[in-house]
Amino acid sequence: MTIDSLTTTATGELSMQARRRSLRAAAVGNALEWFDWTLYGTFSVYLAANLFNSVDPTSAMLSTLAVFAGGFLARPVGGWIFGAIGDKRGRKFTLVATMSLLALTSLGIALTPTFEQVGVLSSLLLLVLRLLQGLAHGGESGVSYTYVAEIAPPERRALWTSSVFVSVTFGVMAATALAAGLTSVLGPDDMQAWGWRVGFAVGALLGVYAMFLRRSAEESDVFSESGNETTPAAALTPRAMLSIGARIIMIGAASNATYYTWVTFAPATAIATKGMDPNGAYVASLLAQVVCILWLPVCGIMADRWGRRRMLAVYGAGVFVVVIPINVILSSAPWTLFVSQLLGLLVWALLASMFPAIVAEQVPTAARARGVGLVTSLSVALFGGTAPYLNTWLTSIDKAWIYSAYVMALGLLAVGAASIIKETARMPLHQIGTETTLTKENS
Repeated sequence: MTIDSLTTTATGELSMQARRRSLRAAAVGNALEWFDWTLYGTFSVYLAANLFNSVDPTSAMLSTLAVFAGGFLARPVGGWIFGAIGDKRGRKFTLVATMSLLALTSLGIALTPTFEQVGVLSSLLLLVLRLLQGLAHGGESGVSYTYVAEIAPPERRALWTSSVFVSVTFGVMAATALAAGLTSVLGPDDMQAWGWRVGFAVGALLGVYAMFLRRSAEESDVFSESGNETTPAAALTPRAMLSIGARIIMIGAASNATYYTWVTFAPATAIATKGMDPNGAYVASLLAQVVCILWLPVCGIMADRWGRRRMLAVYGAGVFVVVIPINVILSSAPWTLFVSQLLGLLVWALLASMFPAIVAEQVPTAARARGVGLVTSLSVALFGGTAPYLNTWLTSIDKAWIYSAYVMALGLLAVGAASIIKETARMPLHQIGTETTLTKENS
């Protein structure tokens, strides 16, 4: 057997061995990418104390969250820029480039001087670095969703793409575990003074490792064959493009808001608003995410068996139902964070497991990386990046119920999306955007 036979089949498609090797490279890269990205939320309490004026702790925390949201404003731009590169130069090339930029931004945050040392310049440097991180992350997410969906067997696409958020959860867990370990070993004073910088430095080193790992992956065969498409991206009418964008936003809005409320910022919120012990909060969050990792592939299998529409409807209804119980359960005791976060994660995984698949299935191959990158990043910016700030602000003025109602409404929006999208489970991705499909879409 030759080396080439291990990479492609006689028809030019990637062999199963090559697909699995590429999936592993993408998954490890996703984990390390999200490790870098999650560090900001995990260490937001320390960023607020060191890089902003800490005379008013609430104001400093809100400023930190505003910069967090600002990074999301760059994500749609990054989704479009790196998505265009991905549609032209290939998925693999773009994934290496975005990981390189993410590693550099993590290193920059680790080396940023404090507010005491340089004043407002420290806050400005953090904003610039977060904007650059947003550019890279916007491109990374869209191209990663596209890549994994394209290399997956059609009949198991949701199962394979569940690996994206399994690896994402591993990355978030690693950031949470690092925070738990540092707070346990260093103690509050050292953690406040310099311990938080260790996390970002580790993120930079792991990002370099992921960059080299991804160079061993294979290019998507769906992309490689896309030059033979009879219907290029330019054939999409403005109406069709708006329809695609609206569907993706409806699908992902609730997921974006709940993820950053129930996962990324859950420990920080419990520490800041409930007085929870930091180490206990991080450990509780870590345990909830371990259970979620086991649940995600199960949800992927269900999505392949029962279809996208049914799973999306169940997910949206689940969000509507669990919002209030999650808020009621949380107190200063770490076990309440475990229970409330686990409840949210079990619902979130219903969509997250198939999210890369369902959004990739909405866009033709020639425009898939751009379309998925731009619209998913725009959705994250609108509904995810603003979620921690809205939640913190409304809670601070005793209007937390408004945020709960908002998330419940987004859950119903997902139910609405389930009623209008076409069922795309098991459909080969090269058939998405064919002349027949476009005719139906434009009519």
